[in-house]
Amino acid sequence: MAADLTWTQAQRDERFAHMDGQFPSHVVQRGGQVRPLPLAKPLLMPTENLSSYMSSEHLAGVLVLQNGRIRTEWYGLGLRVDGHWTSFSVTKAATDTLVGVALRAGSIRSLEDDVTVYLPEMRGSAYDGVTVRQLMTMTSGVQWNENYTSSDADNVRIYTSAWPPGANPVIEYMRRRPRESAPGSKWVYKTGETDLLGVLLRRATGKSLAQQLSQAMWSSYGMEQDASWVSTDSGPKGEEFGGSGLSASLRDFGRFGVWVLEGGRDAVDPGWFAAATRTQVETIPGHGYGYGWWPQEDGSFAALGIFGQSILIDPKRQLVVVTMGSWTEATGARHSAARTAFWQSVKDAVDRETAIH
Repeated sequence: MAADLTWTQAQRDERFAHMDGQFPSHVVQRGGQVRPLPLAKPLLMPTENLSSYMSSEHLAGVLVLQNGRIRTEWYGLGLRVDGHWTSFSVTKAATDTLVGVALRAGSIRSLEDDVTVYLPEMRGSAYDGVTVRQLMTMTSGVQWNENYTSSDADNVRIYTSAWPPGANPVIEYMRRRPRESAPGSKWVYKTGETDLLGVLLRRATGKSLAQQLSQAMWSSYGMEQDASWVSTDSGPKGEEFGGSGLSASLRDFGRFGVWVLEGGRDAVDPGWFAAATRTQVETIPGHGYGYGWWPQEDGSFAALGIFGQSILIDPKRQLVVVTMGSWTEATGARHSAARTAFWQSVKDAVDRETAIH
């Protein structure tokens, strides 16, 4: 799972579309009915601006949906409408959403339960006294270094460390992490904690994350294609990584966004997304993190992944904006600024239409 950080640009461009060929994976099965995404009037945005944005940011796909209809859809880097693309940490929004599904079903009793209620393997570790909510908001107080350019970072070592056959690498690595602050007192971005949340969901429900996502959304809502989710093994004993590894088509990531806009149907409690998409913990002054989602200043919210993956959801405008990419670097202020500017250009185009009408 850490190998992609060292791939060449050409390797990323080719392999991001075929992650199930690079790593063991589980299939997220679709259902028999496909939810249509009708074509609507194209969004009035300069074609050259969108083309330039995709080229300069090395994007594989851009999709803009409004009211569940396609306003803009572009492809690059060989991606096609029936192809897959990886999502990296956009996956966290799916994993955290499955917690809401498990709460609704009663498989998880409360976000205030200790992690060790569901993961007894973590007893005697720094996760003693850490709640499910603190795991979701990455405020456990457990030490972690997330770095996409260092081979010694925790987000690399969790996948490259050697463990006995049959051992879950997430459990083995995370239970050895030391505590640096009291639970609930400090936010630190930790992919390993959403990986651990994925294991917790497996234990609580008795189902793989792929099965949970299929039942909650993929098969019931009408996704067009099966998705895939990177796991420790491709067989039934394999466990998906909750923090990354979900691959799907551009349109199905868009359908995911529409499903969220619609409140998740009956899969989650009515107030789940109102809580999940608002600031649960401050990250830096004026900015926060929810349950897998990054709230934006104007009331919209986004799922974000390295190398240019994102799903922006704007309830006010009934917009879902998906970008799939292969940035030349995992993260960077220039890339983030360009994406934010693109989001704003979409919102501005919608607002101009509203003003005209």
